[in-house]
Amino acid sequence: MKSRISHPAFSVGAIHVRMENISYETSTEYLERFAASLGVPLHIATASFDASTDKRKTPCFLCSWNRRKMMFNYAQAEGYNKIALGHHQDDILHTALMNELYQGSFSTMPALLQFKKMPLAVIRPLCMIEERDIAQYAALSNYEKQIKLCPYEHDSRRTAIANLFTTLEQNNPEVRFSLWNALEKETNLLKNKNNNFVDLFSKKCHFFQFTPHFTLNSSFLCNFLHFS
Repeated sequence: MKSRISHPAFSVGAIHVRMENISYETSTEYLERFAASLGVPLHIATASFDASTDKRKTPCFLCSWNRRKMMFNYAQAEGYNKIALGHHQDDILHTALMNELYQGSFSTMPALLQFKKMPLAVIRPLCMIEERDIAQYAALSNYEKQIKLCPYEHDSRRTAIANLFTTLEQNNPEVRFSLWNALEKETNLLKNKNNNFVDLFSKKCHFFQFTPHFTLNSSFLCNFLHFS
């Protein structure tokens, strides 16, 4: 993907964070081989957490928080200014429903989040891609699955919300777009006062085929992955 983009120039690195006390497992050999095939340096780090320190927080929350902390520290130490996460559109919509139903807040994980206290921004380049398209692309590309899944994989509120969202789509096939438009109107997708989410997609630019079912805006990707 990077080889298709000549301007602006940017560099990419990858990090995989393992958790000592959560028994999920991914093949290190496969990750190294995959990263090498793309010409991307891979850093593997290990972290852990003590769930007994805060009974109010779920293991999923603590695991996520500690992995993010590891990524933030590594990015700053190595001079990166963007962290690209792999959340897709379903993740963003599910989070919006979960926050509304369980916290009484209409908010979600933004496509762009610029931190005020750190020289970092979190970006989500797959924010407009549906989970089913990514799953199909992964199958067509023969991506290897995890050796061992997280024991909390299907034991969370997120799983219940995913099931609810499936039911909503069955009743109204347009619910995905309605919820996304609502998030856009409330400016919950872009946490940066200098940018507008819609404007990022309104500029004329070139497209390239990413899967048989959708195209990815390469200019948008460039803007989000600009590390220089």
